[in-house]
Amino acid sequence: MIPILQAKGYKVTAVQNPLTSLADDVATTLRAIARQDGPVILVGHSWGGVVVTEAGMDPKVVGLVYVAAFAPDQGEQVGELGKKYPPPPALAAPNVDDKGFLTLSADAFKKFGSDLPVGEALVAAATQGPIAASAFGAQVSGVAWKTKPSWYIVSTLDQAIAPDEERFFAKRMNATTTELKASHVAMLSQPKAVAAVILDAAAKAQGTKGE
Repeated sequence: MIPILQAKGYKVTAVQNPLTSLADDVATTLRAIARQDGPVILVGHSWGGVVVTEAGMDPKVVGLVYVAAFAPDQGEQVGELGKKYPPPPALAAPNVDDKGFLTLSADAFKKFGSDLPVGEALVAAATQGPIAASAFGAQVSGVAWKTKPSWYIVSTLDQAIAPDEERFFAKRMNATTTELKASHVAMLSQPKAVAAVILDAAAKAQGTKGE
């Protein structure tokens, strides 16, 4: 999506979250926000939705875009949120190493990115960042979607977060919602459609340009 957004004149920063804890990821995102010259649109995919929910409290942030992402409220743990929904096939057998970091197998990534060419899904598997399993027990200290305009992309073919769970998040936050017939990684399989939502958010959130 980055070239699409840049071609429209937007400055884009892809935050490299360490995935060691929610606190570390939020701190990394806040440093990226601090480097921006103007208002910021935060975009979070999957676990990144938890990060932008808290980091979005920063006064520079004028809007939030969730892409098939978790969107917790105060006091909620990500690891508990999905228990009301069918178990996601892509997460059926995660690998957790002796340091407590979670990764997914190449076969799991074929479900994770079920609408990608197999070769592209395998590249995604090879470049995945291990995440500390303990992060899923963390709770956000602030909930930006309660006070800032939000957009949500529901992936109707998602096998990592139940589509109905995504719809629940979107409805609860009163988000401008788009449903895409896409896997968990809609930004890879349908980058133009995802970029269109980000561009809409950037145009409508106080009529500003941002990250």
